[in-house]
Amino acid sequence: MYRQCLKRALKSRSLVSETVGYWKGSTRYFNNSAGTQGNYWKSSVKKLSAAVTIGAAVAAFYGVERQRTSPISCKEAETPAKGSVNYDKVREAIVKVIEVDDNIAPAMLRLAWHSSGSYDKKTNTGGSDGATMRFSPEKDYAANAGLFRARDALEPVKKQFPEITYADLWTLAGVVAVEEMGGPKVAWRPGRRDAVSGQECPPDGRLPDADKGTLSGTVQHIRDIFYRMGFNDQEIVALVGAHAVGHTHKQFSGYDGPWTRAPTTFSNELFRELLENKWTLRKWNGPDMFEDPTGEIIMLPTDMALTWDKEFRKYVEAYAADQDRFFEDFAKAFQKLEELGVRAFQEEAKKKRGWFS
Repeated sequence: MYRQCLKRALKSRSLVSETVGYWKGSTRYFNNSAGTQGNYWKSSVKKLSAAVTIGAAVAAFYGVERQRTSPISCKEAETPAKGSVNYDKVREAIVKVIEVDDNIAPAMLRLAWHSSGSYDKKTNTGGSDGATMRFSPEKDYAANAGLFRARDALEPVKKQFPEITYADLWTLAGVVAVEEMGGPKVAWRPGRRDAVSGQECPPDGRLPDADKGTLSGTVQHIRDIFYRMGFNDQEIVALVGAHAVGHTHKQFSGYDGPWTRAPTTFSNELFRELLENKWTLRKWNGPDMFEDPTGEIIMLPTDMALTWDKEFRKYVEAYAADQDRFFEDFAKAFQKLEELGVRAFQEEAKKKRGWFS
């Protein structure tokens, strides 16, 4: 961290040197026209060069000192330089974790989803940037219950590759998990930083609930959550399709059961089950959920809402009939989800647009 800030100071000195060189060239004019003026300018330039160089070094050091206590200072030091991490090797390490226990793959996908799904486009807060789920209160939110399993499973990978940020590791693990479960390749790029404290944690309530008590309330809730991030109805249905993998756990969410009979295979099975199976409210001492005639697989009220709303349903029908289309749309939507709110990507986009666009 100190080394990076020192580089910034030296870079500042380099810029000063260039400017001083220009000024020195200007003094030749004064030397030729008036000797006294020329000597005055030479002396002034030397003093200015020394003063600004010292100022740049002090500013850099001060930035480092502030970074110890402030979560927003000297952020550049929190993001590894491009090329310092071998991401192919990181991918291989993640795959090895999944090979030991393929049930961890859906949890990795959920970790990436939940760490990214807290984004709010109005305030430009939340999202995968920062990996704030490492801290309270976010890691303790009910919606994130059980995700310690995925975080813990990835910790050996972080220790093996300490240069990668947690934010990049978690999102990369999500796309690797999708691919390892037979899903599409999702475009991914590094550049996320790690927050230094829980001060950047987003407020609770930004992730979707499983039920809002009524049909209209549940449908509206889904739209409120996803529209807040900037998604449309088609992207919403594609992202919810990730429920094809994984298993609900009573001790974490209150719900119990898998959505499909192949919970470690990424497919369009969720949509096929929604349309082709018969679903009834489960009679049990727990929250409202739906089960098929065998009682072996389940759907949450938010899943069923995709068939109750006509705009959502048309995409459910399209994806049930065409897995390739679902894979293509999911890959685009999931990449978008993982990149929401990432400062480095936003700054890059601004540079491409130009200062006055």
